[in-house]
Amino acid sequence: MKTAPHILVIRLSAIGDVAMLVPVLRVLTATYPKLNVTVVTKGFLSPLFEDLKNVAVLPVDVKGAHKGVLGLFQLAKDAKKLNITGVADTHNVLRSKIVRSLLWLQAIKVASIDKARSEKKLLTRANGGKLQALKKTHERYVDVFAKLGYPIDLTSHQFPKRKVMSAKTQEITGLSSKKFIGVAPFAAHKAKMYPIYLMKKVLQQLSNSGEYAIFLFGGGATEIAQLDKLSEGLKGVTNIAGKLSFTQELQLISNLDIMLAMDSGNGHLAALYEIPVLTLWGVTHPFLGFAPFNQPIENQLLADRTKYPLVPSSVYGNSYPDGYEKAIETISPSAIVEKVLSILK
Repeated sequence: MKTAPHILVIRLSAIGDVAMLVPVLRVLTATYPKLNVTVVTKGFLSPLFEDLKNVAVLPVDVKGAHKGVLGLFQLAKDAKKLNITGVADTHNVLRSKIVRSLLWLQAIKVASIDKARSEKKLLTRANGGKLQALKKTHERYVDVFAKLGYPIDLTSHQFPKRKVMSAKTQEITGLSSKKFIGVAPFAAHKAKMYPIYLMKKVLQQLSNSGEYAIFLFGGGATEIAQLDKLSEGLKGVTNIAGKLSFTQELQLISNLDIMLAMDSGNGHLAALYEIPVLTLWGVTHPFLGFAPFNQPIENQLLADRTKYPLVPSSVYGNSYPDGYEKAIETISPSAIVEKVLSILK
């Protein structure tokens, strides 16, 4: 009896990179309705895939059952039990390489993402020269599935309906008829994050109009404290960090009218539901391939390369020349507010 096709997709982190898988898998499973997919990722990200047909999650526990080399052997063993017929390594790091190699040794077809490291390196060394847009991460994911024999066309993608908000989510948002603005001011690295004091000015201008319900997104004790301070004294601005589960946050995000975010995960989450996403870019650049799904280039506000010609200085924003952490400050609060209002209208 022939084994039903079943692809193991490996993408361990980060939230934005995992989120970028969703529209690709949505098209993949619509194109091949008899195909089963299991995503190996962190368990708390499972809600991202709950609306996808024939898609399950194999939670990875790198601090417990799947810790170290022996743990990766266990992960490969857990995956093999699922009767998988192919492995799509969309992460291509040491952990995923070990797992896919172990499965390849058992005659399972494998394919991995081409991260185009050399091309990206050249782009980060443009030194004020013209930038050429590289292939988007979503398209690189598509290439992996094509290698396994499952070509897809992302232009056929259909967005899902907005999620129904739970009673708890509605309790926080209220029954306001105002337009909902999400604001996610944090990023993994300082040079990718708009300064809090400038974001305060953005929020003040939006709050003063009295026309919007604004929700602040973040996580962890430090960010929650910063968001509490950021929302202080601003009417219509609510810090939702730590108050909702990830599932409930997705419910709220899918009902926003716009998301204002850095080059970070929350922008990718909002893009999954066809929410307009306005992103701010400091020392990174959307041409490196990490722009949110299906968002126009006009919705991505960039640092001034005349003043900071070495932008982009790195792929992930973790390295930059002295003083370049201020590059993102060349995007003025008024320019952000003006763009938010133009998108909302």
